[in-house]
Amino acid sequence: MNFNINRIKSIIKKEFAQIKRDRRTIAIIIMMPIMELLLFGYAASTSVDHIPAAVLNNDIGEESRDLLQKLVNSQYLDIEYYVKSMDELEKIIDSGQARAGFVIPPDFSDHIKTGKTAQIQLIVDGTDPTTAQTVLSGAGAVVQSMSVEITQQYRGAIVSSSLDLRSRVWYNPDMSSIYFNIPGLIGVILQTVTLMLTSFSIVRERERGTMEQLIVTPITKMELMIGKIIPYVIIGFVDIVLALALSVFWFRVPITGSITLLLLFSLMFLFGALGVGLIISTVSKSQLQAMQLSMFMIMPNILLSGYMFPREAMPEIINAISRVLPLTYFIKVLRGIILKGNGFAELYKEFIILAAFGIGFLTLATIKFKKKIE
Repeated sequence: MNFNINRIKSIIKKEFAQIKRDRRTIAIIIMMPIMELLLFGYAASTSVDHIPAAVLNNDIGEESRDLLQKLVNSQYLDIEYYVKSMDELEKIIDSGQARAGFVIPPDFSDHIKTGKTAQIQLIVDGTDPTTAQTVLSGAGAVVQSMSVEITQQYRGAIVSSSLDLRSRVWYNPDMSSIYFNIPGLIGVILQTVTLMLTSFSIVRERERGTMEQLIVTPITKMELMIGKIIPYVIIGFVDIVLALALSVFWFRVPITGSITLLLLFSLMFLFGALGVGLIISTVSKSQLQAMQLSMFMIMPNILLSGYMFPREAMPEIINAISRVLPLTYFIKVLRGIILKGNGFAELYKEFIILAAFGIGFLTLATIKFKKKIE
């Protein structure tokens, strides 16, 4: 077989010319490795510190304040909430504002001074096993260290422990990774499927030559967008029902909250995810380009939403980026309803945010589409 080097050179030159004209592809070629390196470098960490905690301190002695200060100095925990009742402590942990709660009894300091064993209760949110294990080990180390100090100070020798840390893990007592992964995976699958499908919807019309037929009809831009979205909303609902059924009956992950509420939040999330897909479809010139942009969007969602890695382990700037991703809030909703049994009162902020994302992305998709056809 004979090869003509000049013809091969011409093909190579032509291919580079086509790539050069496609600025979106060039941007993906340059940005994708940079983005993945930065995201994996900063977000892919399981070393968790500065975990938000709440304290119910019924003791007025110096010893309890000393214990809390040692917990803060360990840098594993940040005591951000001081509550006055168990009900308030439970609400803060239920809402996810705090991942751990300490309850110090009123006789804590007196027991230490009289040589008795002083108890501390630790309540841990077990929905994220990595964070929960960090809290348990970090708090255990601090209590053990302080116990040794107290034993030397008040008894003159190291004997039995003078502090007793009683731990309780809520929502996921066995700290099973299945309970942590499955709710998040439902959100990831739902976003991936709907985003990929809708990102092809408009660009497919353009490639097939049917877009002109839609343009000349009396249908408005918003009507077209809604008509494009409704089938995928139905598909999304079918997917989430299948995923929930598989979670319950195959993986044995019980749904402790309201399924109706979960479906309502899923609807809000679907509109946002579908809106992003429509935006991608309106700015893409081909289905291949739409797929590339979809993958470009899916990767940050998987890494930064808290599905794979604890958000507490991420630097603040990366954490700030995660707050503009709808999946971040939807995963919190999924784990809150499925594992904690959260109601609307604990999740109303996420509802507002997801609704705002849906309205915003659909509006932007409509605006971008109008610019394309005029």
